[in-house]
Amino acid sequence: MTQVVDKLESKVYQGQFGEFTITQSDRTGVIIYRASLIIAALSFAAATWLILTQIENPITLNAVTLLYATFSLALGVSLYTIHIYMASLHRTLQIFWGIGVFTSIVLAIQSQQPLALYIYQHPLTILGVGFLFAALTGIYFKEAFCFNRLETKVLTPIVPLLLVGHLFNLIPTDIEQVLLAIWAVLFLVFAGRKILQEIPQDIGDKSVFEYLKNQPKAKA
Repeated sequence: MTQVVDKLESKVYQGQFGEFTITQSDRTGVIIYRASLIIAALSFAAATWLILTQIENPITLNAVTLLYATFSLALGVSLYTIHIYMASLHRTLQIFWGIGVFTSIVLAIQSQQPLALYIYQHPLTILGVGFLFAALTGIYFKEAFCFNRLETKVLTPIVPLLLVGHLFNLIPTDIEQVLLAIWAVLFLVFAGRKILQEIPQDIGDKSVFEYLKNQPKAKA
């Protein structure tokens, strides 16, 4: 096993700005990124299923809150380990996640209702909670741009469409449910396909990261 790891780490790749190698730490980061995406997708899909099929059960909404918390935490790990060339964009998505999580915690503490029900009945809360899903949409966009994945091309517009539509009461409830179901299914497809993708593809061209990192030093 050690020999295999050493061989993988000794492989030299030719990047746009020079040669680079992929370390075991790089690979571990990708595995964590993909695992957290799977957890987020499963949590989101389970919450969606409960909302669409078991909403009359009084225990359902509390379960949805727990699943939402799991989804949020897993998404945060994904945003920490994802490889994005633009550091400013990476930080922006992480800040969006933080705003969404902070808003969700405040709402959960202040509201006497289950979080999901409160957000649904008070669309203006999307102006805060929506930042969390804006961060998720950033992942979809990045994956669509880098890997030309059909499911992420569909997810990128669906998420803001559903959130903005609910915020301004533009979409009938039955259409919202259809869009939510499509979102959940395609999220599972996206996360599942990531398992089969070669790990170096998610790491990208490390010479670009190094070049961008050294740009401020060069200007100074």
